[in-house]
Parts: sequence; structure tokens; C-alpha cells
Amino acid sequence: MKAIRFDRTGGPEVLKLEDIELPPPEAGQVRVKHAAIGVNFIDTYHRSGLYPVTLPSGLGLEAAGTIEAVGDNVSDLKLGDRVGYCTGPIGAYAEANNVPADRVVKLPDAISDEVAAASMLKGMTAQYLLKRTFPVQPGQTIVFHSAAGGVGLIACQWAAYLGATVIGTVGSDDKIELAKRNGCAHVLNTRSEDWPKQVRALTGGEGVPVVYDSVGKETWDGSLDCLAVRGMLVSFGNSSGAVPAFEPAILSAKGSLYLTRPTLFHYTRTRDELQQTADDLFAVIESGAVKISINQRFGLADARAAHEALHSRTTTGATVLLP
Repeated sequence: MKAIRFDRTGGPEVLKLEDIELPPPEAGQVRVKHAAIGVNFIDTYHRSGLYPVTLPSGLGLEAAGTIEAVGDNVSDLKLGDRVGYCTGPIGAYAEANNVPADRVVKLPDAISDEVAAASMLKGMTAQYLLKRTFPVQPGQTIVFHSAAGGVGLIACQWAAYLGATVIGTVGSDDKIELAKRNGCAHVLNTRSEDWPKQVRALTGGEGVPVVYDSVGKETWDGSLDCLAVRGMLVSFGNSSGAVPAFEPAILSAKGSLYLTRPTLFHYTRTRDELQQTADDLFAVIESGAVKISINQRFGLADARAAHEALHSRTTTGATVLLP
């Protein structure tokens, strides 16, 4: 079968389409024939070496499709079931992948393969951020960075549905209207140096109880500066680079702040947690409260171009590869 592989870390140019042999699924595994593959920023971290992987390696954590082979000791899944997965194993950039049965979720009829591949990792991330890391309450005002990105478009719609006033941030003015159409009451451009002051102005000087930050290095100082006393900074990514080293005393100096660095894996450790998180996401999509925007589609062979587009920060919504 065809798969994207890389034997050295680096930029998008290290990605190559290769013919590989996929062995039969082992005990406890199923083989998923992919209909759509999710492209996520964490894939660029694996490719660049920021998050180390054993080389040579495949790439990608998320895909949706149909079970075409079942290993031993799997009783709750069968041939032909429509499923998706988003927590690995690495190797989703391929025509098929062998996946532990307890890491896949069944897809409802109303959720297409493309929507599942475009939404599972991003949408399940939004679910745990908004409902478990810092449970958003009606009437609160929050800041969500990269509001026009894959996670941001889902999370900002969802937060507005939960009754929050969302202050979204973007990196360019041409993304402002998109963010406003997807749940944001206010949208600020982080290229403007005074954006934390604008947050303060929008909140009567109080600041916000939570900032959800997947940008990292470029927004670190500003995120701290717009938090209310005892506010929480939820740092869940670093698209602009890793957060610089800091003295913990800065958290007390700026208002006895909280800081957490969560990951989806720790919120979906068990099969039940995984399925419940997915079911909550699928339900809010089916309700129409959250709409999934698939704004970029590439063929599997064009994975390099997909990564180049992601790095350009010109993409909006979700990107998928089609085998």
C-alpha cells in the first residue's frame, strides 16, 4: 500500500510517498482502510523532531474509514464497521493502518468519514479543554487563541453554545470575519502589541478567567497579562515555538495564576473516556451547534504541500488528506 514516510527529521521536504507492506493486525488490533486522514499541527512536531519518534517512521495520528481486518481477541468490532481514531499509533498518512481496538471509536451514521477525520482530534481537544480542563460556565468571558484554526473554529463555536463570550485571537486581519462567524464575539489580532490591553478593556479591566493558548512563544507574555486574578492559562500547543523558560514566581506576581499543559491522551486514557469524549463531540456536531469546516483537501501524495500550507499559517479550519 501507499504511505507517507520519513527517514530524517526536518521540513516538509523530508516527507516521501512509499510502497510498504502492512502486516495482518495483531491480537487486539483492527485494520482500518482509510477514507479520510486528518492533518494536525502535532504531525509537524513529529516530522521536525520537536516530539521525537523512532526513524524511519510513518506520520499522522488521525483517520476514519472502514474495518477491513480484525485481529484475535477483538469482540466488539467487526468487518465493515465505520470507525475513526485520533490518538495514534503514528502512521495515519497511509491507505490503511493497524490500530489497537481500544483506540478506535464507532462513527454515527450522521458523521461522514471526512467530518470524522477533520474533527476528532481537534474536536475532542476542544471537548476536554472547555468541559474538563477549565469547565466554561455561562456568562464567562474567555480568550481562545488561533480562533480561525482547526481547534479554534470548533472550540469557539462550542464555547459560545455553552454561553460564554468568546474573545478570539488571530494572526492576520483576513481571518477576523471567519472567527466572528464561528462563535467569537470579539476578535483581536495578536500582531498588534496592545492586544492584552484590548482584552482588559473588553472586560472592564478585570481580565479573563481562562486563556486557551496553542500558539506558545509569541503569545506567552500577553496571555499571562490578560488573565484575571487566579485565572488559568491552558497551554496546549506551541505553533510559534516552545514557551521560554520562566520563573514560577511570575505566576504569583501576576495574580496567583494557574498554569496547565494538558494533552488529549491523558483525557482519553480508557476506552470509555475515549468513546464518551467522541460521543459528546459527535452530538454537538449533529445538533448543528458546531459546524466542521474542511477548507483544505490534498491527495495523500501531496502531504508535503499540506504541511507547507499549514506552516504558512494561511490555512483555516481543517485540512484532510484523501487516499
